[in-house]
Amino acid sequence: MANTTQPDTIPPRSIGELLRHRAARSPDALALCAPGRPPLTYGALYALVERAAGELNALGLGRGAPVAVVLPNGPEMAAGFLATASCAVCAPLNPAYTADEFDFYLSDLGARALIVPAGSGSPAVAVAERHGVPVVGLSPVADAGAGSFALAGPAAPAAGRPGLSGPEDEALVLHTSGTTSRPKQVPLTHANLCASAHAVASTLRLGADDRCLNVMPLFHIHGLVGALLSSLAAGASVACTPGFYASDFFAWMEELSPTWYTAVPTIHQSVLARAAASRETLARAPLRFIRSSSSALPPSVMAEMERVFGVPVVESYGMTEAAHQMASNPLPPGERRPGSVGRAAGPEVAVMDASGSLLPPGSTGEVVIRGPSVTAGYRGDPAANGRAFSGGWLRTGDQGRLDADGYLYITGRIKELINRGGEKVAPREVDEALLEHPAVAQALAFAIPHPTLGEEVGAAVVLRPGAAATERSLREFALLRLAAFKVPRRIVVLDEIPRGPTGKLQRIGLASKLGVAHDPGPAAPAGEHTPPRSPVEELLAGMWAEVLGTGPVGVHDGFVQLGGDSMLAARLAARLRDELGVELPPLDFLDASTVAELAPKVEAQLLAADGPGPGAPALDAPL
Repeated sequence: MANTTQPDTIPPRSIGELLRHRAARSPDALALCAPGRPPLTYGALYALVERAAGELNALGLGRGAPVAVVLPNGPEMAAGFLATASCAVCAPLNPAYTADEFDFYLSDLGARALIVPAGSGSPAVAVAERHGVPVVGLSPVADAGAGSFALAGPAAPAAGRPGLSGPEDEALVLHTSGTTSRPKQVPLTHANLCASAHAVASTLRLGADDRCLNVMPLFHIHGLVGALLSSLAAGASVACTPGFYASDFFAWMEELSPTWYTAVPTIHQSVLARAAASRETLARAPLRFIRSSSSALPPSVMAEMERVFGVPVVESYGMTEAAHQMASNPLPPGERRPGSVGRAAGPEVAVMDASGSLLPPGSTGEVVIRGPSVTAGYRGDPAANGRAFSGGWLRTGDQGRLDADGYLYITGRIKELINRGGEKVAPREVDEALLEHPAVAQALAFAIPHPTLGEEVGAAVVLRPGAAATERSLREFALLRLAAFKVPRRIVVLDEIPRGPTGKLQRIGLASKLGVAHDPGPAAPAGEHTPPRSPVEELLAGMWAEVLGTGPVGVHDGFVQLGGDSMLAARLAARLRDELGVELPPLDFLDASTVAELAPKVEAQLLAADGPGPGAPALDAPL
């Protein structure tokens, strides 16, 4: 069967035009399906969208009118998005929001209506009624094709701008995550969405024989464009699930026979954990590739997925402001480079310095984009637009570099970089080091506020089923793979790492969520150099000065701050063993990071051995 779609001479530039084109070309081809439901054809889908658009127009909702949509994941949400976006501005919201969150989003959007399941008890309904926002009920049509629905709402004057929207009309508005500031509105036109959908379809060589198993939420750009619109742009079908449920994933694969699925790395890792028990399903599945996007996929996870599933894994790079896809690794025989998010696959991609100058290949800076899929700017926020756009390029907030072949490597979110005493630590590098440990299934590094260093490195890990590892053993493992200042000071072992509503792990604020604070240890006096106060402190300070190549070492000077690393820590450990008969692992030089903190450990071993070893000073010798 052919899997390559034949590009149209002029690809459709609006959702209505795209669906009309597909309905005219292949009216009986399957568009939407769902577990336990009959499928919906392209002909039926376009008829549904056209009818629903007329109903929304009759309720006073037309082009440019923001309509909040709060529906559970599934085929009705998919069809409801297509219908609303085709004639108004769809603003899908997470059904799990609280009343306060709905109050913010409905007010911020200036929503002209709220679409919810008929009879819904969502707190959004009470909030909408309090604000005088009309509530429209959506009812699935029993026994009809997946996604079929009927609308009912209060009478209103007809829309001032009726009919299906055009390419430059807004189709979708989403909010940024707002982890560190007030969420911003990202408006996307039909032209933006269609450009990105066609880019994904082209990258993945989607054709009419393909079917995407969508487990991503349809209030997020990944699910809306990466799964739904990209499939429709290629004349393929989408299997619309209620969301991601690890226990149901392989049953859906068996029932719906997808040729691919797209998800965030945490979902892939959850699927991997259950794959061993579903080998027969995997053997029968017609999968030809798996796609990963929205956050970094560790190379070790990619390798395991390809081994287990027996198909290529394609890592892509996207963001809301670009209507999802910005770069992607190609399918074979194109070269996929583990650790890279691939080459530009939609907008232009470049790397820029802080002054706004583009950087050459190999240089690290901020990733910037421009092109037909990129938003023209945040809604009603000129200050944010001034910060985000530079010379026609949109600053993504990601740090990365392009190699000589145009492959992009993301080193982290600029706001997520951990600034440890002036040393910049990329959390992703720490993640990948910990994920090499055979007991670790998931890892997420994050910043811990520190009174003198500014920030310290922490990490949360989830162990593989049946595996065991201590915080100490994990830190010692990391020390063999990372510079000393990058080794997490704290590692918290969890059953599950907290994640956002789209399944993405969230680093910012994680220390506070987990209750992880800096352990100050013994108080160190501020101010001038403090000389050794005991024979052991004097001996240790002398060793440090020799090994680190510094001048006199004070008892409160930090080992890492003086230039210490894992190799130098190993040299010091060897000298202590040879000269004093004291056994201390190199990690102790990082944990007990000053002479004053390390000296009691050395003294304790010397006393336990009834005195110092050959050549060492007596513990009670005068200075």
